[in-house]
Order: sequence, then C-alpha cells, then structure tokens
Amino acid sequence: MLAKRVIPCLDVDAGRVVKGINFTDIRDVGDPVECAVEYNRQGADEIVFLDITATFEERSTMAEVVRRTAEKVFVPLTVGGGIRSVADFRKMLRMGADKVAVNSAAVKDPSLIADAARLFGSQCVVLAIDARAKGDGPLSWEVVIAGGRTPAGLDLVDWARRGAALGAGEILLTSMDTDGTKKGFDLEMLRAVCAAVEIPVIASGGGGSLASFAELFEETPADAALAASIFHYGEYTVGDIKGELRRHAIPIR
Repeated sequence: MLAKRVIPCLDVDAGRVVKGINFTDIRDVGDPVECAVEYNRQGADEIVFLDITATFEERSTMAEVVRRTAEKVFVPLTVGGGIRSVADFRKMLRMGADKVAVNSAAVKDPSLIADAARLFGSQCVVLAIDARAKGDGPLSWEVVIAGGRTPAGLDLVDWARRGAALGAGEILLTSMDTDGTKKGFDLEMLRAVCAAVEIPVIASGGGGSLASFAELFEETPADAALAASIFHYGEYTVGDIKGELRRHAIPIR
C-alpha cells in the first residue's frame, strides 16, 4: 500500500475561510493564510484552497491569498475555484500553487483538461468533481457544478474516466451527500471511481471521527483524505489523524 496523504481543505469565500453542511449554512472560520500556516505546522501533507463561490459569482480566484500562502507554507498547495482557462492555470502556478483544480469549466469545455495537461503537465491538473446520489438506484451518482448548484447531466463514473483519459493527474472527489456531516466518507462512491481510473483519488466529504479516516483507507483504494470541519473547529489535528492511521498500520507520509 502506498503512503496515504492527509489534506486540510480551506473553502474560501470573499477572502475568508468558511465551512458549511451539504454546501449550505456557510459560517466564517478564519484567515486563509493563518489557517494554512497552522496546518503546515501540524504536518499536513498538502493543503487545498477552494474558492467556493468564484465560479458562481464569475470572479477570479484570489491570487494574492495564494501568493501570501505560498511564501509561508512549504507543502504542496492546490488551488481551485473560478479556473476557466489555461491562463488561469498559469496565473495560479506563477503565484506559487503546485497544482490547480478545475471543476465547472472542465465540464463545460473538457478540452481545458487536455490543454492544461499538455502545457503544464498532468501532475499540475486536478479534476475536482462534486457529485450526489441520483436517487434512481444504488451505485449511481450525478455530477453537479457551480458550487453544487447545477446538475451537469453527467454520470460520475463516466466523467471521472473521461477526465483521466484527457490528462488529469488526480481527482478530488467530493460527495455532496456527506459533505460537512462528519458521518463518514461516501465509501461506495469512492470505490466506484477508484475502480474506474488509474490516477490518484482524493476523498472529500464526511470525515468526522478518527475511525472514519482509518475506515476510508481500509475499505477503499483512495490515495488521500481531505477534510475541513474537524480541523477548522479544533476537533482533531492532522497529527491526531496520522496517529490513528499508524495504529491501524496504514502507511502515511
């Protein structure tokens, strides 16, 4: 088993870190740079910034926050939200991001994935996918875009497979059904996507108890666990989660 990663996620709205439940009931958490510095100190393997309203409000990701964070944080930094073109990729990489996540724009124009992979390398391209159960049977999920507001008319597994074929180097998969609930990751959804692609899959949505992180890696081939609420509200540290994984003999970085 390859070493697993623990990744704090900072959802950013108007320059502040926020967190909600099922993509709603948004509350202010703090300054993004200060939060990132703290998670770096705790031993985070990577940090993800997602500007959660950039696509919906049609404005750019906060480049200045990325630049300030990159100056102080020394683990890989992924940035997403409002990424619509290869020029946006280039800007974020120049500001200090190591990877750029694209979501809604890739659904609207899948060639963006291929173009970014060709120009910057697949290792810089993260396909972020938000999905929820279709409700018309087991093991069936639909992709949603624009911060979870709009059904995309795409089957999750089909879209994940296509994104990987186009050149995405990693998939950041968020279950809208478990997001912010802290009741555990969506294991069935993760198993389905991991089985469909050969690139790393980051699990997002539902991490709550320490046991839920061990369960994730024992029950699915996911490469990394992403969480927000439990870190932001001080319930657990990155070190707490890594300690639990060690107790389960799960290799970590």
